[in-house]
Amino acid sequence: MNKLSVTIIQTNLLWEDKTGNLKHFQGKIENIKAETDLIILPEMFTTGFSMTPMSFAEKLNGDTVKWMRKMAIAANVAIAGSIIIEENGKYLNRFLFVKPDGKYQYYDKRHLFAMAGEHKFYTPGDKNVLIEYKGWRIRPLICYDLRFPVWSRNTDEYDLLIYVANWPEKRITHWKTLLKARAIENQAFVAGVNRIGTDGNSYKYSGDSAIYNPLGEKISKTKPNEDSVETISISKEFIVNTRTSLPFLHDRDGFIIH
Repeated sequence: MNKLSVTIIQTNLLWEDKTGNLKHFQGKIENIKAETDLIILPEMFTTGFSMTPMSFAEKLNGDTVKWMRKMAIAANVAIAGSIIIEENGKYLNRFLFVKPDGKYQYYDKRHLFAMAGEHKFYTPGDKNVLIEYKGWRIRPLICYDLRFPVWSRNTDEYDLLIYVANWPEKRITHWKTLLKARAIENQAFVAGVNRIGTDGNSYKYSGDSAIYNPLGEKISKTKPNEDSVETISISKEFIVNTRTSLPFLHDRDGFIIH
């Protein structure tokens, strides 16, 4: 499939209110008018960036994963976003990618945000994940991972890099700059989906969700602090043309992740 339609949902999150957030996102998904292949929700979209996982963690057979599977099957679309998962007595910030048939893959956040104490409550992941979907190779990552280019380095020819986030407004320049940089250095499309509003710890979020092409050009129109749903069509042909005319990836370093 040469083209992939990607929908980014930028919105406020109700603080630690799973039921309210699922209802909110269900309404948004059911009202998407454009045909789309993939819908991306923010990091911890059922709770906000919560440091009380013991109160909100779910199993993989819990309500939210069932909801994601139900929504994906009903809309015939892939749905992605991160939630709090409990597994073997550990809490994980887990990115779920649920396909239209209800099957899913997941990635556990590697880099935990120590400034907010995330490392005290969650266990870091140790594996990068590559998702194959409609002929596209997709790398899922979460928020703070954005600051670590070796972890996101395009050594396996992925086409689309996704970051879901709760990235605060006071450091939003870093978010915008690094999303653009990841697109340029990896010669891939990059989608960054961030929340808006104010969370239960009084941190403010401006969103600034965006999609960048492999040249680092912003191709989406979502505005800061705007509650919005935007669908963008991205093209494999654009990736091929970029990598052919600017064959920089041939000179990349072969990083080994331990």
